[in-house]
Amino acid sequence: MVKRAVALIAVLLLSTTGTAAAERIKPLVVGGTLASAAEAPWAVVLTNKAAVRESKRWCGGVLVAPDKVLTAAHCAGQAASSYGVIQGRASLTDLEVGRFSAVSKVWVHPKYDTENNRNDFAVLTLAKPMTGVPVLGLETSAKADRRGVVPTVYGWGNTSGTGPEDTLQKLAVPDLGDATCAGIDGYTENGYTAAANICAGFLDGTGDACQGDSGGPLVLNGRLLGLVSWGKGCAEPRYPGVYAEIAPVAKTLLEQVR
Repeated sequence: MVKRAVALIAVLLLSTTGTAAAERIKPLVVGGTLASAAEAPWAVVLTNKAAVRESKRWCGGVLVAPDKVLTAAHCAGQAASSYGVIQGRASLTDLEVGRFSAVSKVWVHPKYDTENNRNDFAVLTLAKPMTGVPVLGLETSAKADRRGVVPTVYGWGNTSGTGPEDTLQKLAVPDLGDATCAGIDGYTENGYTAAANICAGFLDGTGDACQGDSGGPLVLNGRLLGLVSWGKGCAEPRYPGVYAEIAPVAKTLLEQVR
């Protein structure tokens, strides 16, 4: 796992790459419910040959064009040839359903910064376009990120026993507003900023995205509001999830998608 942390509070990214650091993280979407591939056809699994899990699950992603997948930059540090993308498979053990494509190209946001976790975006070009599959549009209005709205996060990541792993789950996570995360000890030091992030989740630890969900979609009103990026542990009280916000970088991302 790429280390994107402030040692003081052990803030760590929500990817699953099988390193010793990942093994130390509490493997907790936590508190979610099962989702079908039909209700989120644009949600995809990013696999990698280096993944230690049998399913080769690496991260989540979003189909934003027939041949383009948007995911987190911290998920995209390997060679393009090592990645694969699975669509339409709610349970990764069900090999009889879904579509697969290799990845021919990886683009990482040129201003991605591992020190402050900014611009955590990457675009993967598929070797085999997934024609006929609905894609998810990007949110372009910064006003969409506002306290009180309730977007939904999707992912196949770890659940800490609240549901089956390697199975698509969803969780409605209230937008807590930027002031909430900016006021949490260590979050600003780790790079949280209102201009680039979304603070969403539960302060009582009810539920959260977790390891394996990185790069997965945070959806509001049928548009992609953000991507799973980082947090302190998973579903820890007082520490909600941090999402990379789409709207501020939508123009740059659309240039890669079109």
